Amino acid sequence: MSQNLALKAPASLADTSASGSPASSAADAAASAETTTASMAARRPRARSAGSVARGAWSRAMPIVAALIGIIAIWYAVSYLLLSESRRFLLPPPHQVLAETIGNDKVIGPMIAALGQTITVALIGLAIAVLIGMGWAIVMSQWTLAEKILYPYAVILQTIPILALTPLIGIWMGYGLPARIVVCVIIAVFPMISNTLFGLQSATPAAHDLFTLQKATKWQRMTKLMLPAAIPSIFTGLRQSAGLAVIGAIVGDFFFQQGSQGIGGLLRTYTLRLNMEPLFLAIIFTALFGVIVFSIFAALDRVVVGRLFGVATR
Repeated sequence: MSQNLALKAPASLADTSASGSPASSAADAAASAETTTASMAARRPRARSAGSVARGAWSRAMPIVAALIGIIAIWYAVSYLLLSESRRFLLPPPHQVLAETIGNDKVIGPMIAALGQTITVALIGLAIAVLIGMGWAIVMSQWTLAEKILYPYAVILQTIPILALTPLIGIWMGYGLPARIVVCVIIAVFPMISNTLFGLQSATPAAHDLFTLQKATKWQRMTKLMLPAAIPSIFTGLRQSAGLAVIGAIVGDFFFQQGSQGIGGLLRTYTLRLNMEPLFLAIIFTALFGVIVFSIFAALDRVVVGRLFGVATR
């Protein structure tokens, strides 16, 4: 889709060059590409009825509901059929977990506070990862030498086990909030780098040739051709990085526990004490947190990319 759209922008540039002077060709190229981008953004999918919107929401929610029901059924089956009563504390049934934790202020209060701390770390880490990832990709897209030098480091960040870095991060940065954010950024940054770079390089050679013919500057080429073509890939990277940021925040909480305790710190505490009911509630909260964050950015992806390009994304 982005390639077809990119082809239309230089075509309008060629028409402009036929009627304009060579001295103003770069400005004409930018204006024509801007007009094409505006017409591209003006394309909107047809408005759907309330019934079709409800059916679409239900069709997307059905797999989640079915998976949740299946998990609960398997949980009950393992707890009551596979474990004897003396060993049932290892996997207490769902109703027991809720009964012993939801009404207990000594459990719910610290857990809500810890979840808020983890959300803060995840959002800060995600914002930093997005800025670093997009800047990294833009630099690599402009210079081939920069791509050859910088991309291996991005791969190293993705492939090196984070557990091998946590001792160094703790020694260098302490064991508080900054160290947690660094872990979150390291885990979440690679999808933004790879997807943004792929999107920036997705414009066709013909489109680049016509921008060159119109003597467009690097800034015009980036803002009028490469970035618009990269929008779907950027949102794909954002969706992936959002899920990884949650994982990074919990991992950082688990290992670095100075200051306010996060949900990962509670997981560690409950595990050491074999406090099973609060442990399972903390696991449920972390799972729901990850699903909600991923769903929010997936919906944002569908809305923004769908409205700009008139296509549906998953």
